Formats: sequence, structure tokens, C-alpha cells
Amino acid sequence: MIKKSNIFIFLMIVFQSLGLLSFVIASNAVAQPIAIKKTPLKVGYVPTTSWLPLLVAKEKGYFDENGLDVTLIPTQNVSILPPAVGRQLDFAPSTPTDFIKASNSGLDLVISSGMTIESSANHYVELIVRKDSGIQSINDLKNKVVATPALGAISHSALLLWLKRSGIEADSIRAVEIPYPNMPDQLKSKSVDAIESIQPFVGQLLASGDFISLGDPILKAADPSLFTHLIAQGTWVKANRPTVIAFNKSLSQAVSFIESNPTETRVILGKFTNLPEAVRQKMPMPQFSLSVTPAQLDVWVKVLRELNQLSKNLESAPLIFSQ
Repeated sequence: MIKKSNIFIFLMIVFQSLGLLSFVIASNAVAQPIAIKKTPLKVGYVPTTSWLPLLVAKEKGYFDENGLDVTLIPTQNVSILPPAVGRQLDFAPSTPTDFIKASNSGLDLVISSGMTIESSANHYVELIVRKDSGIQSINDLKNKVVATPALGAISHSALLLWLKRSGIEADSIRAVEIPYPNMPDQLKSKSVDAIESIQPFVGQLLASGDFISLGDPILKAADPSLFTHLIAQGTWVKANRPTVIAFNKSLSQAVSFIESNPTETRVILGKFTNLPEAVRQKMPMPQFSLSVTPAQLDVWVKVLRELNQLSKNLESAPLIFSQ
């Protein structure tokens, strides 16, 4: 009886003599699927509408399409994130004031992409007070307690600018750090006199009829104004330009989807934020803009200089990633 191994060897000799061996091997190689290795990225986000392009890009598979394996990591306080960039996070949510102060302290950071723009036509932030508080304008805030998400938050820097330009000393108010979700209860209980609030809390408070807005502090810096953006480590960005470009392409696809599919976008928002449907349906969508110009960043550099919160002269252009 002829052994199977001998038959195999015989067939190989025949195929080789006929010039078919390479064809058989090549055909077998083509039949095997080729696994494409995706670039892993850890990306921070805040579960609010400001960061919707990140959520949509993840949910709709745009990151995967562009060769990226993105893990989204929820966070609450963007002011503490700059030191984590390049370590725990590859991309992090940020605001101009947090970013500028981190760069001023010597951290190697760049703005990798824009995110939202604040304007009088589409604004997200309000300084809210109780209707019965007797506070009718910024001048009435003297000796009052104001809740802020962080003392270094963009809304608080903008409020300090507003006070200064109104001739009011910054130390005439007392600022306390309170997370956004807890602010409404603190205002209702009269533990604080005013809150630097954002959507969806702004909409809910104003709809009740018991509260009023003194205005949007952000717009005291500029209208329109750069409000939120993403940051990455400068050295890493230079070494990984194709990855950053692929990441930003995914965000661009997400923004296009948001603009064309508002209903499904709100469903995705609910998946990542657990906001009730009734709240999601009423929430205004921010104005998304992925591009950032030096002039937009210069606005906030000047604000922080006016508030004596910068120790160095910073040039904006080198701090922004350019494709």
C-alpha cells in the first residue's frame, strides 16, 4: 500500500514539473484573509453634546473605517486632563483657557482638532440666578457665591473678564467648585447665588420659570468664540501625522452625519449620556467646527494676559496642528 505522504510528495513533483506548484501556493495564499492591524487610541470625552462627533464616530464605525481602534474614556473635569495627554490619553477634550495655561506651564501640547464654537446665534453656556434673588446684572454679583465647574474653567475665566471689564474686582465674589449636575440643586437651595451652567441644565432651569440668565460669559471674550477642542502631545503628533489625519477625518465624517441625521444623532447621544429622551429632544445642538485658527486662540491668550494668568509670551500658530 502506498503511504499518503508518498502520494503527496509524488504530486508535488508532478506539479513542479508542470510549473503549477507556484500557482497552487499562490492560490492558497490569496484565499487566506489578511488581518489589518488598527492603531489603538485612548480618547477622553465628556458625556455632553459638545463632544458628539467623538460619540458618533465611534458608534457609526468611522474610526474603524480609517484604521483606528478607539477606546472612549468618559471624564467630567477637562481642566485636570492636560497632564494626562501622552500618558493615559492620546487625545483629550479641552478648552482654550485650560490648554493655554497648560502650555504656559511647559507641557508639550497642541490643539489637534476644533470641536465647538460659542456664538450669540448658538450658545451653550449661561450665568444663571434665581428669579427672586434680586440679582439683575453682573454688577449685583458683588459679595455673592458663584458655582463653577473648576476655578480654571473657561466659563470662570470669562466671568472674571466680564467682572473686570465691568469695573468689579474679582475677589468681590466667592467661587466654589461644583460639578455641573449638582449645580441646579445648589442654586435652588440657595447654597450659591449664581451658577456657570451649560446645556441641558440651562434649558431645564430656564423652562421652569424660576430662574433667569444674566448672559453668556464666553461671549464677553469674543462673538463667535472658540469654546471646545481636542488636544494631543506635540511630539507624538509630529511622529504620528497619518494617525492624527485619520482621526480628524473620522470626526469630519461624524459632523456630516450629525448635520444630516439629527434624529439618530440624538439616539446616539442618549446611549453615551443616559439623558432622558424628553431632554435629548429639546437640547439644542452646538455649532461644530473642526478647524482652529491662530486668531481664535489669540482671543483667549489676550484674555488670560488681561487677567494676569500668563507668565510667558505664547505664539498661537505653533500650538495648532495643521494638516
